Amino acid sequence: MGFLLGTEKAKVEMPSKVVFEDVSLGVDTGDRIGIVGTNGDGKSTLLRLLSGAIEPDAGRLIRTNGVRIGILRQSDALDDGATVIESVVGDRPEYEWASDPRVRDVLDGLLGDIGFDACVGSLSGGQRRRVDLARVLAQDWDVVMLDEPTNHLDMATITWLAGHVRTRWKTGQGALLAVSHDRWFLDEVCNAMWEVHDGRVDAFEGGFSAYVMQRVERQRQAMVAEQKRQNLLRRELAWLSRGARARATKPKFHVAAARELIADVPELRNPPELKRMAMARIGKDVVDLQGVSVSFDDDAPVLDDIDWIIGPGDRIGIVGANGAGKTTLLNVVRGALAPTSGRVKIGSTVRFAMLSQRLESLAEFDRDRVRELVARYSRRRMASGKEMTPSQLLEDLGFGAADLNEYIGDLSGGQRRRLALMMILMEESNVLILDEPGNDLDVDMLAALEDLLDDWPGTLLLVTHDRNLMERVTDDQYALLGGTLRHLPGGVDEYLRLVAANERESAAAEKASAGARATHEDASQSQADTGIMAVPSVAKLSNSERQRLKKLLASHEKKMATAEMKVAALRAEAQHVDPSDYEALMAHQAQIAELAERIAQLESEWLEASEALGE
Repeated sequence: MGFLLGTEKAKVEMPSKVVFEDVSLGVDTGDRIGIVGTNGDGKSTLLRLLSGAIEPDAGRLIRTNGVRIGILRQSDALDDGATVIESVVGDRPEYEWASDPRVRDVLDGLLGDIGFDACVGSLSGGQRRRVDLARVLAQDWDVVMLDEPTNHLDMATITWLAGHVRTRWKTGQGALLAVSHDRWFLDEVCNAMWEVHDGRVDAFEGGFSAYVMQRVERQRQAMVAEQKRQNLLRRELAWLSRGARARATKPKFHVAAARELIADVPELRNPPELKRMAMARIGKDVVDLQGVSVSFDDDAPVLDDIDWIIGPGDRIGIVGANGAGKTTLLNVVRGALAPTSGRVKIGSTVRFAMLSQRLESLAEFDRDRVRELVARYSRRRMASGKEMTPSQLLEDLGFGAADLNEYIGDLSGGQRRRLALMMILMEESNVLILDEPGNDLDVDMLAALEDLLDDWPGTLLLVTHDRNLMERVTDDQYALLGGTLRHLPGGVDEYLRLVAANERESAAAEKASAGARATHEDASQSQADTGIMAVPSVAKLSNSERQRLKKLLASHEKKMATAEMKVAALRAEAQHVDPSDYEALMAHQAQIAELAERIAQLESEWLEASEALGE
């Protein structure tokens, strides 16, 4: 592997604290590194240091001559007066960027719904973020650094981004550093992890799942080492007070397999008990939508004739592209928005609590200190299925004693979201609605949130683009597609298949429409040239060719199903691999990646055959 860049005994100091102390690390060609850590520990600062945006206060930054670095920051520096296409490709002529496969792939994957001539200043925050991401990905870099790239992306776009990053370079070329709290994305694209904490950067081999296993094992070994130290101190104290004792044999510790680490861990949830508690708190009737449609002005309906029954104890995840109407649906469900047509029936005992994307519930408390807000919830209330004080809940959500004196308006985005979550969990509600609760939360806080939601004794509605969070805390998933609500028995994978199928249908329809226009133009030209009405010629397949294509379709469908089963089997096997056996973990990841590429190739060939057959 070729060395690209790194640091040697680097120190970075801010006015209020030392961010990094004596950090030495390196990035080689072929590295795909995920960076995790709690909010404020220095993940973004680490990217700025490695990119050369800031200089270390001590130590040095090392970089191979000629290394090209592209970086996506959390906030963009786009020119409001520039067009979208100018922001992405700069002053490159159209014939040049339009003939570049990478640029076309990036434009299709990220900006398909945004006009290239649109002014950047007129875009929403999410659209600006995608334009900035496209700006980075459309260029040729040796090292790509992405700071929270999945923010504001829906699941289909996150899946595209993971595929793009996996195939952007050939094996052993280029390097990726990604700060992200999206655990599925990290698992898909990374072959190493860096954990930033306490002024240090700890390196782990493998993706996010392997990192979690190794971190658990490191903690276990640390506990064992501490126990040994305590035993040694006790023996030393005994020797000092009563004289030397007989020699003690040294205990031997063996690395436990992942399945042994979790053998005594109970099930995440007790669904029957949660249902029983929900029935006691809510009753049988929660929310019933009958023929609900919502339209704004003269536009197409955002929600179209939706029938949906939400019951006590239901744990429902809602997925859909940005702008599909998820927040609108939540507002209709809780009675905040009247439908254009149809009926919404809300149970008489239902009490809603909602965590919105914009955290409106905190706006009025910006000049209060955290402890003043906590004091409003003085008595014990039910939260997470057990009695808990606000202070205990805040501690579970990562607030320390020093945080209690902070002004709410000065808190970071992640802290504000956690504080708002505390507020709604302490309310006496029985239907919890969470709209993108994982935004701005680090991976440890996401895990804490999941633990709290596991025991939520009521009905839960969750909108998120975080696939791990969705699959972890909900039992049923629904998708908003074209204004209609569709149940997803196959979960997120089924949703992604539906999105891909819709895209294939749209592409086929566009191709057919373009062919029809071309045929019409040819016919018109023929009539103009000869004065005789021309009859369009339609290429027909022979029977043998049709049979061959049909056999090819059937064969590829079987091969794709077999490959998907193998991927599922490999993922299941990986859960039982010894977490210290990095070679085995990497071998599993390599097999899964190879099968994923094979499935993508089969899908492409299947689509070409289907289009040729006209089906």
